[in-house]
Parts: sequence; C-alpha cells; structure tokens
Amino acid sequence: MPTPANPSANTARAANVANAGAKGWRRLLPGSLFYRVTLIIVVGLAVAQLLTFAAIRYERNMALRELMMIGIERDIASSVAILDRLPAAERASWLDRLERRNYRFVLGGSAEGTEPGSPASRQFAAAIVEAMRPFEIVKVGEVAWPPEGLQIQVRLGDGSTVVVHARRVGMPVSGWVMWLLVVQLLVLAICAWYAVRLVTRPLAQLSAAADELGPDLKGQALAEDGPSEVAHAARAFNAMQQRIAGYMAERVEILAAISHDLQTPITRMRLRTDLMDNEHDREKFRQDLDAMNSLVREGVTYARTLHGATEPPLRIDADALLESMVADYEDVGQQVRLEGKAGAPIVSRPNALRRILMNLIDNALKFGTDVRVQVHAEGGKLVVAVLDNGPGIPPDELEAVLKPFYRVESSRNRSTGGTGLGLAIAHQLAMAMGAELTLNNRAEGGLEARLTLGTAPAH
Repeated sequence: MPTPANPSANTARAANVANAGAKGWRRLLPGSLFYRVTLIIVVGLAVAQLLTFAAIRYERNMALRELMMIGIERDIASSVAILDRLPAAERASWLDRLERRNYRFVLGGSAEGTEPGSPASRQFAAAIVEAMRPFEIVKVGEVAWPPEGLQIQVRLGDGSTVVVHARRVGMPVSGWVMWLLVVQLLVLAICAWYAVRLVTRPLAQLSAAADELGPDLKGQALAEDGPSEVAHAARAFNAMQQRIAGYMAERVEILAAISHDLQTPITRMRLRTDLMDNEHDREKFRQDLDAMNSLVREGVTYARTLHGATEPPLRIDADALLESMVADYEDVGQQVRLEGKAGAPIVSRPNALRRILMNLIDNALKFGTDVRVQVHAEGGKLVVAVLDNGPGIPPDELEAVLKPFYRVESSRNRSTGGTGLGLAIAHQLAMAMGAELTLNNRAEGGLEARLTLGTAPAH
C-alpha cells in the first residue's frame, strides 16, 4: 500500500528550492550597495528604452499597415488596368515603370505558393482582390520568401495573365535613431551612477567612521554638511560618539574612585590581620586581601584599556622587546623559550604590546610547564604565538574567556587564582592598537594565544 504524501514535507522542499533559487540570484549581484543600485537603475533604463523602441516600432508598423490597406490595393488595381489597356506588345516595356518597392508585375506564368495563413496576410490579399474587380482572379498564393509575400494571378481582358508579386514592407527606421537611443541610455547611466554615488558615499563614510571608533573612542568626527538627511545622520553619529566617550570616562572615574577608597580599608584589614594570633587564619585572611587588592587593580586597568590608548605608535625592535621579556622571566625562575625572529623593526605601541604579551605569558605559566613564544612573519603581518602544554579551553568557551571576569573553572585549576581579567585586558589592548588576538587549542594539547600585528614600515 503506497505511503500517502506528506504535504508539510512537500511544502518544506518547495520552500528550500525557492530559497536556494533566491540565494543563487543574490550571488549574481555585485557585493556593494553602490554597484547593486547602479546595476538595477541602468538595467531598468535599458529595459525602458527597449520597450519604448518596441512600442514605436509597433506603432509605425500599424500605421504602415493601415496606409498599405488604404492605398496599395488601389495602386495595384490601377496598374493592372493600365496593363489591360496597353497593346500586348507594349506591356513588357511598362513593367519597370509600374514597379514599386512593395509590388511588381510578371507577364504570363502562374502564381505559386499556398493559401495565405496568417490573418494579416489574408486581410492584405482580400483587399487587393477586392480592388481588382472585375478582373478575374485565378489564384492567390503566399510564398515563403519574401516573408508574407503574395503572388496573385490575374486574367486580363484579352485572356492573357499577369502575376502580381506583392509584399508588406516594414516601416524603415533610420540608423541615427538607434545611436540616439544608445547615447541617451549612456547619459542616463552616467546620471544614475553619479546619483547613486551621491547617495552611497555618506554611507561609506559613516561605515569607515564606525570602523575607526575602536575601544579608544577617538574616531574622527564626520563632516556635518551635504544634504539635510546626510547632515542629520552625521550629527547624530557624532553626538552618539561623544555620549559613549562620556559614559566611558565616567565609568573609569567611578572605578578609580572605588579603587582609591578601597585601598584604605584593605590596608587597615591587612594591619589587623598581622595582629592575629592564629597563623592559619592570618594566612587565609592575607590571601583574601591580596585577591581583593588584585581584583581592584585589574578592574581599573581593564577600564582604562576600554577608555582609551593614549600611547603613540613608535618604531620598536620587536626582537629586542621579546628577548628582554624572556630574560625578565628567566631572572625570576620562570622558563619561557623564544623561537623565531621578527627580522625587522615595526611601528607599534611598546607598552601596550608588552602588557599584552605579559598577560598571555602569565596566563600560560599558570596552567602549563612548557611555555614557548613563537615569532614569524605571515602574509605581511607579524605573528607572535604563546604556546603552553596546559589543559586547554573547551572549544565553546574560547571566545567567552576574552570577556571580563570570565574563568573556566571546569578545565583550569582553582588554585591558580586570578581575576578573569588578564585575557580581557590583552584583548582590549590588541583591539585598541589594531591587532588581532585569537585563542586555539593545540592538537597535541595545550593552548595557543596568537597575536597578529601589522608590519607598517618605520619612518
């Protein structure tokens, strides 16, 4: 017994096919709004031009048909009457005089072709036959060439025959008309291109300004001129940028004030802790106070990275910076290996770069015993990768750990401590200096923190 069709499944398949077709058409369109709108306008103008030309051509053909139906049958009938009046010996010399662009005469013979098939051909043949009465019409045939051509065999008064070769002639169109239409389309396309550019250029400027508005909130203000709509959008964007900068500055001030106010009670609590008799409790209180102090300090640092990066870019020797950092870790007994070289100076913010790398290396040392810093150039960029052999991070949490105060307690040891701000600060500083920070689990185990920097030439 056949299984009944599932209407829902059929509807879903039809919807999937329609969506696939729509996506296919979208892939054929240019990527940018500027070229899409220009293409749509130009194609629309071209179609409109073709429709106009087709309408004019059709109207002229109709007018010609009416003209032919009004006069051509009378001209043919008059010519046949002249041939009938002429002596048989003089008829041949008159054929060239009576010939026109859409009809001619042949003495003798018979008409070829079949009965007219199209309504226009039948109407044309009926009009000619009606005009040539009372001459006897022997045969009317439609031939393949010329298109819609007719051959009408007429018997004259002396019994001889003449074959009329008649055809419909289309209304001629001058060559300059087509060139005029092409030039007109070109002018309209240029105007459309300029109009679309006028509309989309402010969008491009707004997009560029939004991209420049990084964590430092020091993007360039848009010019508040041009059309009223563009000026209004620029004013709104500039006002929004100023409001966000004000909010961020206020938040930093609040965090700085909280940090300053917390330092006093933390110090008092530390002094009181030192006076406790119980060594075990005193050590626990001291650890808690150190964690609080670290949390306050790191919170303010993170807020400042969001507020702005005031450090100017400088020409630095990346190899010397990395070697000095590795040497500093070795001086305190931390084993960090440096592999590879940058090979050339770069333009960057040295303090921000040092802070990023310190946070990444400190994070690697917390959870691994084998920490390496690999440096190499890749695709016009400088890549600095910090690798460890720790437990790694669950794949679904690789992006979340870059958020402030996020800690992966399930995969990392609680005894390592930390505020959950080290990677967040590194990420914000990387964004502020135009770099990219990504985290990836290594196939052999451990985590790779990859910092990709631009290698702008030093001036």
